[in-house]
Amino acid sequence: MLRIVLFLVLIALAAAGAAWVADQPGDFVLTWGVFRATTTFPRFVLGLGLFAAVVVLAWSILTTIWRTPGRMRRRRHEKRHARGRHAITHGLLAIGHGDTALARRHAEAARRYAPNDPLALLLHAQSAQLEGNRDEAQRAFRAMAEREDTRLLGLRGLFIEAQRADDAVGAVMIAEEAIKLSPSSTWASHAVLGFRCARGDWSGAVAILDSNLSAGLIDKAAYRRQRGVLLTARALELETMDRDVARESVMEAIKLAPALVPAAVLAAKFESEAHQVRRAMKLVEAAWLANPHPDLADAYAHVKLGDAARQRLQRVETLAAKVSADKPGYVEGQLAIARAAIDASEFARAREVLAPYVNDPTQRVALLMAEIERTEHGDGGRARAWTLRAVRARHDPAWTADGYVSDRWRPVSPVTGRLDAFQWQTPVASLPSDRGTTIESSAFEEAMLAAPPPKRVTVVSESPVEPSVAAPTPAAQDNAPPAAKDELAVTPDEAVKPAPEPAESSLPAATPVFRTRADLGKPAPAPIPAPIPAVIPIVRAPDDPGIDEDGPSDEFTEQIGTPRDQAKAQASGWRGFWSRWGA
Repeated sequence: MLRIVLFLVLIALAAAGAAWVADQPGDFVLTWGVFRATTTFPRFVLGLGLFAAVVVLAWSILTTIWRTPGRMRRRRHEKRHARGRHAITHGLLAIGHGDTALARRHAEAARRYAPNDPLALLLHAQSAQLEGNRDEAQRAFRAMAEREDTRLLGLRGLFIEAQRADDAVGAVMIAEEAIKLSPSSTWASHAVLGFRCARGDWSGAVAILDSNLSAGLIDKAAYRRQRGVLLTARALELETMDRDVARESVMEAIKLAPALVPAAVLAAKFESEAHQVRRAMKLVEAAWLANPHPDLADAYAHVKLGDAARQRLQRVETLAAKVSADKPGYVEGQLAIARAAIDASEFARAREVLAPYVNDPTQRVALLMAEIERTEHGDGGRARAWTLRAVRARHDPAWTADGYVSDRWRPVSPVTGRLDAFQWQTPVASLPSDRGTTIESSAFEEAMLAAPPPKRVTVVSESPVEPSVAAPTPAAQDNAPPAAKDELAVTPDEAVKPAPEPAESSLPAATPVFRTRADLGKPAPAPIPAPIPAVIPIVRAPDDPGIDEDGPSDEFTEQIGTPRDQAKAQASGWRGFWSRWGA
């Protein structure tokens, strides 16, 4: 609306100006040398306007002609740039859905139309990676690393290629150069931290962790936990070489991560050696409430040097009572009590705490029961049976990280290099599944764990015994008991006679090693098969039409048989056609 009003105002002004010029009387005289021109004022104004319009038009034409080459160059450049952007966009999309040929074609087009575009270099490098051409990818990433705007991206690509080529030294150098350029680079800081942990450079790893905290790459809670892990690793490494530095490191670590089991164990050991028994017990108790572990129970039992085995048992019972029966760590307390009771020769107490777990024991429970049988009664048979059950029993919790099970705590996962990856948990391979058990209990195990059977009474049968086919005798085992002297082989002739009354033996019967299975009956004798005739006649059924021995009667069917039969067969093709016409 405003524009319309303004347009009408301008038209009105123009009309008013034209009317004013037309109303001006008089003549306008122009003298230039001998030239003299006389006209009215309105005509002069009209001629002046036409002259100005011609000058403006001519100037526009000249400037357009002058600027045409530049405009053509700029338009051609814009067209190439648009084609390059189109190739880059569709090339990245082709890389996304894994079309190698299309990505390579678009990468070549992007290099031709937009050679200086950083995205064209990225497309070229990623298409080479997708194709598997590592040399070409490294050349593209090196070109990107030489540019100021794509240096970090090029270093990242070179780092990935070094990892694929298993060049650990080159990867570390590239990551360290990247972290110098940008301390807030997440991938570079994590890579340098992992490599320093793998080399055992715990001081350097702590420095990188502090830099990550300053750059905001890690929160405060994770920083405290990871710093405690690194200090604990340094303390464990320097425990036998520099005990002062180890003590200082582990004391700082236990303040940062009180629930870290190896830090609590080592700190309790140093406090115990310094005769700070109460402080050592508090450190272990705090870690035990967070994560019950056998090492904590052992450290708590030996926190006071020189104590007797019964005193250690009482101390372990006090520690185990701090965890209620409804919590997962209750089992660790009971196993620790059993271990201390065995050391104190309190076998009844050990059997009492292990009784709820013997029906479905874990490996540690089975091994403890084997040690009890061996130590208390010297029963090697039962001990071996419990050892066999330990082989097939469920696994106990262990230090596990990324599917790797270790016998000790480690600060870094050996699979992925992840810091603080080990957790005290049951390995995945031993978790229950819906598949049935593939290993059943053996007869030896059942015999060893069962109570001795009552004395056998021989019952004499008056009825004759029918002879049976003798079954094949299995191979003798090395642990099978020797045959008794009075056990004699029975022949068929003697089997029909009544067995004599056995004499009472004055010696007590020895406990058999193997029990007889009452649920398994004697195998029935296999029936004797009928003799197989040497020749089996072929008998045709009454409704069987049989096989046509004369062959097919169709004259166009190919004859298969002897050469003579083949000679009688009708030929095919033009010869057969010719023969049917009597030729």
